Amino acid sequence: MQKFNKLKSIPAYLPIVNIDTDMIIPKQFLKTIKRTGLGKNLFFEMRYDDQGKEINDFVLNQNPHNESKILIAGKNFGCGSSREHAPWALLDFGITCVISSSYADIFYSNCFKNGILPIILEEEIIKELSEYANRKEEISVDLNEEKIVYGNNEIKFKIDTFKKKCLLEGLDDIALSLKKSEKIENFENDLKNTKPWIFND
Repeated sequence: MQKFNKLKSIPAYLPIVNIDTDMIIPKQFLKTIKRTGLGKNLFFEMRYDDQGKEINDFVLNQNPHNESKILIAGKNFGCGSSREHAPWALLDFGITCVISSSYADIFYSNCFKNGILPIILEEEIIKELSEYANRKEEISVDLNEEKIVYGNNEIKFKIDTFKKKCLLEGLDDIALSLKKSEKIENFENDLKNTKPWIFND
């Protein structure tokens, strides 16, 4: 998993509430178990018409928002089913930070496990940040300092200490397990010595 520290980007603003995971990545694209290749199908039903052509009015089809790394969204983002393909699709598109006033719990947790920083802010601040998206101006996100800088302003946000550590160090569940490999090996060796009959080898 890629480490997350600082990020600067023109944000994309998607002012829709209750965006569920099926809107983020529809069910017909869930057959893959790979984390790559889903970005082209992100928000598929909003991005493309019935002939598969891009809908010009959709924000992620517009320059420079089609290269945004920061998505500002309406409240209750990522509700619905718990599919991990939703953060995979966001990440494959290039979005590594989402800003909203609230998230579905499972989606929120899945973001951290895949290298995406989900930030929770008050609606008033989100409206201020949306103006930077509309004006196509950059904002900066600093995870270590837990702050967003926009223009001459900055706003603090809060992140769980453990989740912050995982993002800063690029630790997913597998990496966390590998960090304990020495303790696991010692436990197995002790078990072999004390209870050898439970091992077939």
